[in-house]
This record gives sequence, C-alpha cells and structure tokens, in this order.
Amino acid sequence: MSIQNQHTQLTIGLFGFGVVGEGLYKTLEQTPGLQAQIKKVCIKHGDKPRNAPYDLFTTNASELLNDQEINVIVELIDDADAAYRIVTTALKRKKAVVSANKKMIAEHIAELILLQETYGAPFLYEAACCASIPVIRNLEEYYDNDLLHSISGIVNGSTNYILTRVFDDKIGFDAALQQAQAEGFAESNPALDVEGTDAVNKLSILLTHAYGIIVPPGEILHTGIQNLSASDAIYAKEKGYVIKLVAQCRKLNNGAIASFVLPQYITNGNQLYNVKNEYNGVVIESNLADKQFFYGKGAGGFPTASAVLSDLSALRYNYRYEYKKLKFQTPPKQADDFYLQLGVSAAEIATIPVHLFDQILEWSSDEHSSRIKGIIHYSKLTETNWWKQAGISVILYPDGILDNFEPKYASIKERKIYGSETFVS
Repeated sequence: MSIQNQHTQLTIGLFGFGVVGEGLYKTLEQTPGLQAQIKKVCIKHGDKPRNAPYDLFTTNASELLNDQEINVIVELIDDADAAYRIVTTALKRKKAVVSANKKMIAEHIAELILLQETYGAPFLYEAACCASIPVIRNLEEYYDNDLLHSISGIVNGSTNYILTRVFDDKIGFDAALQQAQAEGFAESNPALDVEGTDAVNKLSILLTHAYGIIVPPGEILHTGIQNLSASDAIYAKEKGYVIKLVAQCRKLNNGAIASFVLPQYITNGNQLYNVKNEYNGVVIESNLADKQFFYGKGAGGFPTASAVLSDLSALRYNYRYEYKKLKFQTPPKQADDFYLQLGVSAAEIATIPVHLFDQILEWSSDEHSSRIKGIIHYSKLTETNWWKQAGISVILYPDGILDNFEPKYASIKERKIYGSETFVS
C-alpha cells in the first residue's frame, strides 16, 4: 500500500524493540495527530519481557512483510544482514521503509536507490546519521553541490561520551565505555563505535547526499579512539586542544573530495570544541552561507526515535530523497592526492615510520612516549595500516588537510626538525 497524502493512516510494522524501538513506541503514543500506529513488532527473542502488550509482538517477519494493511516498515535492528533482507523485501512489496541501520545503508546504498526507483517505494533514514540532527534532509534540500565546501562533524555520540568522561572526568577508558553502554549510547558491539566503524558508515552516507559520491565504507580512510593514550590527553591540554573523533569531507582545489574519519585536535575557535557527552555536532561550510553549525543528541532512544518520527511524518507528504547530486550532476571524484598534518605518538620512536613523512615539524620524547608532528601524503596511510597498530596513536591537527603542500626535501636525511637538526631514521 503506497503512501498517498497527509490524510493517509500510517500502519507500521516495526522490526526491533530495543532502546530506539521502545522510544519510538512511547513517542507515537504521545503523538496521536500523526495518525501513525504500530500494528505489529517483530523481535528476535519472544520470551523477553517488554513494556508493551504481549500480543503486539511476533518472531515471524512474514507477519509484517506479508500484511497488506501495513504500509510502512520501520527497521531498527542491529543486524545489518537481516536488516538488508527486511528492507529489500519491503521495498519490493512497495511498502515505504524507514531505517536507522547505517551499516546496512552504507554498504548497499546503490542497490537501495535502484530498488526505490524500480518499485516506487520511498526509503528514508535520517536516524542513521546523527540521530536528532536533520543533516541528511538539509543536505538534500538546502545545499547545492557546486557551493558545498566541506562537512566536518562529531557523528558518533558513544565515542564523544567516552572522550568526555576520559579527558574531562579523568576516568579510565574501560570505565567510560561501560558507562556509555549502561546509558544506551554504545552499540551492542562497542568496537563499531570505538574503532570508527560507525562514524565511517555515516560518512559514507553523507557523501552520497552531500556530493553525489557512492563510496563503500571500506574505501574511506578511518580509525577510532582505541589507541589514544594518557600522553595524548596531556599534550592536548598543554596546547589548548581537545580531542574529538571527527568525520569529514572537503572539496579540494581540483574539485575532488577528500574524506576520512580520524581523531583530531580541536581548538576553542571550532564549533566542535564544546560538543560533549553523547551530543553530535556538524559544521557545514558552503561558499555563500559560510559555516553553519548543527547540534543535538546523537545517541539514545528518544533522540534517534525523534528522527524516525520525522521520517514518518514526511512520508505522509510522500516525501522521498531525490539524490539530485547523484542523478542530475556529474559527481566529483574521491581525492587521493593531498597531504595531512598529523601527530603520531608511540612508546618508542622506532615504531613510528618517520621515513614515510614528507616533513617533520616537531619531535619530542620523554619517559612515557615519543611524539612527532609531521606532514604525510594521504597514500602513505592507505597503502599500509602501520598507523592502526596497537600502541600507535594518530591525531589530525587543526586545519590538517593540506591541499597545496609541496614537499621541500628529496629524502629523509634532508628533512629538518625545528629548522636546524637533521633526523635520520
């Protein structure tokens, strides 16, 4: 059954009744004017007690997918493979779909776009990126690709919560992670958060809506906060920085788009500086509007449910993503020729491959760690994973994307530290 107009009753089949699913259920109870009602909820474990009537639940997905009265499928599970089967089946049966599964969307977005066109069913997923912040809708409707310069953001509330607890409250990483899980901010598999996987999935989706580029998450440079150390926090404080996990994409002078997810030193002049706890913040910069800042809760049941609710409301007006930048413009290429200004620290300087850097700007060492600040070509991070090894932390400096850098030295023996000393690997 297709969605016709604002008077259409939304009869929902909901997959998943975790933190977000229950949040949506409670929210819909409080918004009768939306004319949206959950008819059935498919869950994995039927014997688990839940805060809703028993007869609302089933473990049989077909009860929802085959029910002709259900015209909207809302998918809120954490299994990307199962979510893919649910969403594709629903679209083929011409049911509207709302999803929050960023991994599934990022890995299959090209196919999902084709299914929407083939079967005429809308597929919305604002909740997959930044929860309560309507960043996808704004990229779709407000920003023209030719004028969009960059996006940078804290898009994972779990890692931001952990960093706040570690660096502001001085508690250990494991304790901070446990707090994030207890609050319902962290994924069931915390590695998806702390290793940057969740953030890169979101960046992959944002690239499609911002620039019309389809790039699988595995092809985007990324890491998380798993290797950050106490010495990194001390160094950041000495320099007046905070450390955030930042997903970003930027149009270079040649028109190509540089994109990656890395921890970054943030100055107090950056809007992301004061984004703390489970909050997300996204800075969108365009040639005409300059910088605009979006801020809101990026994790938790009700913030994510609010994005799902917004998509459900949009369905009543037959809203769907048009993917204008993908379909009606020539998408730019993903950049592979630019430089980054990085800080790298490790227990021993010998574990840092300094010969890969085009210029060493600083070098310091104490009894706890050795640290360099240097300029390195993007390819030196994509060719090997030396920078992801345990014990090595890599942090991008403010304004760390160098578009016009030209190497000055032909070999490592000619690269100067502090302009005078010669460092030989």
